[in-house]
Amino acid sequence: MAQLLNVEDYRRRARRALPRLVFDYIDGGAEDERCLRRNREALEALPLIPECLRDTSKVDIGTELFGRRWRAPFAIAPIGLASLVRPRADALLAGAAQAAGVPFILSTASNTRIEEVRSTAPDATLWMQLYVMGERAIAERIVRRARNAGFEALVLTVDVPVSGLRERDLRHGFRVPMRLTPGTVLDMARHPAWLLRLAGGGMPQFANLLPDEDDGAPVSAQTQAALLSRAMDRTLTWESLAWLRKLWDGPLLVKGLLGAEDARRALRHGADGIVVSNHGGRQLDAAPATIAALPAMLDAVGGRMPVLVDSGMRRGSDIVKALALGANAALVGRAPVYGLACGGEEGALSVLQLLAQETERTMTLLGALRVAELGRRHVEMHASRSQIEQVGHATHASVPTHGKASIYPAHAAA
Repeated sequence: MAQLLNVEDYRRRARRALPRLVFDYIDGGAEDERCLRRNREALEALPLIPECLRDTSKVDIGTELFGRRWRAPFAIAPIGLASLVRPRADALLAGAAQAAGVPFILSTASNTRIEEVRSTAPDATLWMQLYVMGERAIAERIVRRARNAGFEALVLTVDVPVSGLRERDLRHGFRVPMRLTPGTVLDMARHPAWLLRLAGGGMPQFANLLPDEDDGAPVSAQTQAALLSRAMDRTLTWESLAWLRKLWDGPLLVKGLLGAEDARRALRHGADGIVVSNHGGRQLDAAPATIAALPAMLDAVGGRMPVLVDSGMRRGSDIVKALALGANAALVGRAPVYGLACGGEEGALSVLQLLAQETERTMTLLGALRVAELGRRHVEMHASRSQIEQVGHATHASVPTHGKASIYPAHAAA
């Protein structure tokens, strides 16, 4: 681990450690993967402006959200089928998040039961991500179990009425039922350490769709296939938030928004927060970079709810850019999974610690002692024309300062 200096190093090591089918599932995007690249290009094109001769002997990168103190201003994003990388991946990621003092968001498409994740990380801040499929009773069961297990926020993902066209996965036969090609089987055989772990842990299942004494019959094969392909209930509308409110009395966030009008709709329909997200470039390949969409979304809600952002975060400086524009926190998904592939829970924790160190270093170089001190003055808004086009003209919108919207009491909008 000592030789892995940044997230890209972990990514390269993960590529060697995993069969191509698994690595491409984690690493890939939709169609031509332009959105995947756009996320990175837009972040890289946005410079930061330091303020010098500040006393930076004590820099605090912690933040507070929904009444909880985070040691660093980011959380682990929901990752489906992570146990293809390591058995019990969700529990390992929750343990890493607990050690790092940041939240972990468990995916509906996880391979570890909700209750086991909680028992593995009893002191962690855990959130539950929710996909709503055709059988809404499944969503109701997941919400109930998450509430009973002490999960603190519900994150409804709304950008998957149909799965993005993930061509890397299709070429590998990545579907339910799995159709392995001779080349894929040979590639797996070339990764004996991964294969032995898989043999010991068994083929990953959608653990939270399996029945127990309270849950009744197992879900259909069609529902499992829908979850794998992210084909969700297309009748879900903004009015459906009222249905969720009857099931969940904690903070409710809507994830997958990119337009200012949708941000205003979320506010009108009683959401407690939003996540600006293009699903890591895995859904609409023509979608904008999230860092480009972020300022207009912040302007739309005017500090009346927390705004989080994901997609493309690979450096602490990327996280600081989002915070300086006005986001309350960032989500990181692929980065800790690369660490998981390299070293299990220890590898995931190493990545989280690396991002925290980079965040602190960037804030120190900017002269910002606390997250609340970051603001638009730290972002270069007079970049070249091509840079502005990359990050979007929305960056000129008026954005509330991070300090005015950094702390929200639990269930503020409930």
